This record gives sequence, C-alpha cells and structure tokens, in this order.
Amino acid sequence: MSKPAPPLNAAQRRAAARPVLLTLLSLAIVVLAGWAGFSTSVRQGTEALRAESNHQLDLFASVVQGMVRQLEYVPATLQLHPEVLALLRQPGDSTRAAQASSYLRRLNAHLGSAAVFVLGERGQVLAASEPAMLDEDLSFRPYFLEALAGRVGRHFAIGVRDGRPGYFVSHPVHDGARVLGVAVIQISLEPVNQAWSLLGAPALLADSNQVVVLSSRPEWRYTALTDLALERRVDLQLTRLYGEQRIARFPLQVDLRVDEDNQIVEGVLPEGLGQPGARSRPGATRGVLVLGRTLDGMDWRLLMFSDLQGVRQDAVRASFLAAVSTGFLLLLGVLVNQRRRIVRQKLMANRELEEKVMLRTQALSDANRQLRKEVRDREQAERTLRNAQDELVHAGKMAALGQLATGITHELTQPLGAIRTLSANAVEFMRRGELETVGSNLGILARLADQMGAIIEPLKGFARKSQARPARTDLAVALGNALFLYDQRLRKDGVQVLNTTRAGQVFAWCDPNRLEQVLINLIGNALDAMRDAPDRHLRLAAGEAQGQAWITVHDSGSGLAEAVKARLFEPFFSTKEAGVGLGLGLAISRDIAREAGGELEADNHADGGACFRLSLPLTDAS
Repeated sequence: MSKPAPPLNAAQRRAAARPVLLTLLSLAIVVLAGWAGFSTSVRQGTEALRAESNHQLDLFASVVQGMVRQLEYVPATLQLHPEVLALLRQPGDSTRAAQASSYLRRLNAHLGSAAVFVLGERGQVLAASEPAMLDEDLSFRPYFLEALAGRVGRHFAIGVRDGRPGYFVSHPVHDGARVLGVAVIQISLEPVNQAWSLLGAPALLADSNQVVVLSSRPEWRYTALTDLALERRVDLQLTRLYGEQRIARFPLQVDLRVDEDNQIVEGVLPEGLGQPGARSRPGATRGVLVLGRTLDGMDWRLLMFSDLQGVRQDAVRASFLAAVSTGFLLLLGVLVNQRRRIVRQKLMANRELEEKVMLRTQALSDANRQLRKEVRDREQAERTLRNAQDELVHAGKMAALGQLATGITHELTQPLGAIRTLSANAVEFMRRGELETVGSNLGILARLADQMGAIIEPLKGFARKSQARPARTDLAVALGNALFLYDQRLRKDGVQVLNTTRAGQVFAWCDPNRLEQVLINLIGNALDAMRDAPDRHLRLAAGEAQGQAWITVHDSGSGLAEAVKARLFEPFFSTKEAGVGLGLGLAISRDIAREAGGELEADNHADGGACFRLSLPLTDAS
C-alpha cells in the first residue's frame, strides 16, 4: 500500500503556481497588446481615411462649383441686350418677343445651358430659348420673387414642363431704378451626376432645405436629412421646387457636427450603408464616416459616406498580429516581415493614390488657370469697347467743331477788328492827354474781351474728352448751348427756330456734355435735311411724360423714307454724299441715350418733315 504524498511546502507551492500565473499574465499581455493594436489601428485608419476623404471632397467641391457656377454671370448680362430691354418695356409686342427668343436660343446653344428665359413683372415667360416655355406662369418660383425684389436668386428646382432638375440663377433687369423683369438661366446638373465616380464612395448634394437633390444612389434623391416642419412642406408644395416628388425621410440617421469657421461637416453612422435591396446580416454592424462641405455661395451641402469596414478589418488584423507577436516571440521575425510586407503594400497603394490625386489636381489647376485667363480677356474686351465708344464720341465732337469753325471765326473777327482799332486810338488819345477818352476805350475793350470769352467758353467743355458723369441737367440750357454753336449757320440758311423750352422747367439725369453732343447731331441733321426746302422751320420742344423727360427736334424737310427709317441707326449708314460724314452720328447718339437709361427714336411728323424724340430718365426739378 503506497504512502500518501507529503504536503508541499511554501516554496514548492509558489513554484507550482508560477506557471499558472505566467500563463495568466501572458494571456493578459496578449489581450492588452491585441486591444492596443486594435485601438491604434482604428484611430490611425480613421484619420487616414478622413484625410483622404477630405482631400477628395475639396477637389469634388471645386469641380461642382465650377460646373454649376460658371454660367451664373449670364442673367446679369441679359439686361444689356437692347432686344431684351425693349421687350420688357413693351411686353405685348410679339415681334420683339420673337427677336428676343431668337437671341436667347442662340445664346443657350452657345453656352450649353438647359434653358435661358426672361420673365415679366408678373412672372410670365415673355421670351425663352425653349418655345414651349412661352407664356408660362412662374410667379410662384422663389428665384423669381427674389429677383423681383432686386436680389440675385439661386435655387434648385425641377422644370415645370420638362421635369428636368436644374440650378436656376435669376437676376433683376433694371430700367433705371425700376425692375422691369427677371432674367433666368437653368443650368443642367447632369455633369454633376456623371462626376460621382471621382469620389469612389456614396455621396449626395442637399440644398438649403436639407433635401437631397443629387446623389450617387438614386434611392436617396428627394429625401430630407432632417424632419421638415408642416409649414415648410406646404411652402415646398406651393413653390413646386421638387415637382410632384414626395419628400420622404432620409433612410439613414445622420448626426452631423458643423464647423462654422471652415464649413466642414463631419459625423459617424453606427451602421453600415449596405447595398440597395440587400438584407443586412445580424451582428454585421460597422460604422460609416460622414464628411461634408458647404459649397461657397450656393448654400448646398456635399456629403460623402466612407464605409469604415475596411478600417475595422485592418484593425482586426493589426490586433491579431500584435497578440500573435506577443504570444509567440519565436515567430517574431516572421511576423515583422509580414508586417513590413503589409506596410509596403500600403505605401505603394498610397503612392498610387497620391499620383492619381496629383494628376487630378493638376488638371483642375489647368482648368482654373484657363478660366481666369478667359475672365481677364473678357474684362479687357469690355474696357476696349468702352474706350472705343469714348473715342467715337470725342471724334463726333471734333467733327462738329470742324463744321462750326467758319462761324466761330466770323464771330471772333469782328471784335478782334474793333479791339485793334480801339487800342490804336487809345495810344493816340493817351499821347494827347485825353485820359477820359482812353478810359472809355479801355472799357469797350474789356466788354469785347468778355464777349469773345462768352463765344469760346461753351466750346471748352464740349471739346474736352471725358467719360460719362451723370448729373442733374437742365434740358433748356443744353439745347441753348447746342443752338449757340449753330448760330451762324441758322442765320446764313435763313432757318426760323421755334424753341418752346424754358430754363428751370424740365431736368433730366444724364451727362450734360454728352447730351449737348446728341442735340448737336440732331440739329445738324435737321439743318442738312432742310437745305433744299423752300420753308425752313426748326421746332424744338421739351417736357415730361410717363416718368421720363423728353426733347423733340422737328424739321420742315422732306421726311424719312421707309427704307432709310429702317436703317437710320445702323453704324456707317448715311444718306449724305460720299466723303461727308461717317454715318456714325445717330448710332453714337442712340448709344449715349441708352447708356443714360433713355432712348432715341425717329419718325415722320403729321405736319411733314422728320421728328426725332430723345427720352431720358427724369429727375426731380426741385
């Protein structure tokens, strides 16, 4: 019979318990190493994904802004086109509507936009690049209401007739201080839909109503990121921004944080995106990193959903490697090599990604440089046109002064002769000591000098080359200065002037110098028209009507033939013989009138002869 084992002493018990403790300690270290590796990998992977996604978002946001906003300037330029202004002043004129629509069709084809159209004061389409839009009532659209209030409107909307989504930019069309109508351009958003592949992840664009208007996933479109209030839903139905679409709730619960300084949006979804129509497996929860940007000047929000599944898978692998490396020190070399191989693969993938990003960045930089160059070229062209107009106005002044040179010479010759005679007499009387007679002669000389100054003074401002500077202008004074320059010719040709204007009665807001240039052209043309007339009467009148000041110049000539009247304001068109004038006087005069916010018109008078009517913005005479 065997004897029982003797009891273990304290040292033996400690020795027996040591392996168990070491095993437990090793397991604890392995678990801690695995957890540390997992946490570190998740943090680093998330930061790397965030940096990469932010970079892609910046590039894509620049692309979207370039696509959508490159045509925003077009509505502001439509008010410069004479046909558009003429149509808005006479909305019922079908001929002007057809001409304006033809211009808008050509403009739309050149720009490649979805549509360009002009609305009247009541929101009715008066002219459009698409014939189907004519007479359509768009008074309920927000972009019309904002432009009618004098602001620039920018809104996403679905077309009423074609159902196509677009970015609508509206601009008020002014006639002086009054808003005559609204110019609108519809920018197609299809290029944005074609560019989603640049991000490589699900993404969306939401407008200022927090409604998804564009998305790489069709099922996300026309859903609201937040719960819309009942009043807001009613307002959206009234404005029909989204057509007949029913705005449902966005399928994912997104909790976003917005950095107001740089407009960066960030959040995390607790569950994965999944695939459309696919069923998620129980326990397959994985986070989604949500990053976004607020597009400058558009109040649109760009959101990108980056799945963290890859990051978590990398974290699991890192945790496993840390635990294995800690538990199996003998295989440390193998694990290190494996880790190096994984790192090399990541570095290679990062280099490839950086090269792709560099190429895309270079392409965007080239596009931005080209766009800036085009903007500079257009600005230079505008400056050249303005300088050319100023040169033509100055040339017209010089031509008028050349025609008046003979009359001015005659006016100055008589006082100069008197000055010569009186100065010689003053010398003789001074020699005789008749100082009273000398003083009388000197007084006459002073009056003659003042008379010559009065003749020359009106020519100083007229001959000066200057840009337009509008001011409160008395029409009677401007008309009097213009008649003064033709005083000799009026007396020579025996023209009877019937001028009913009176100083201090009618005032207009325009450049006085350029107004005199227009009146000189009109009076000169009237005198030319009456050269062979038996009865020569020049009738001049001024007044106020419909919020504008007007001047009429009516001659007693043979009037305007229909063929001449149709081409009267064409540049270089003239009925005078070759070598007499360039045919630019009336064209420049009408441009001066329109630049001041007025108009120059011509027709035959019921009593015979031609009648030119110049209208200008009215200013308060008080």
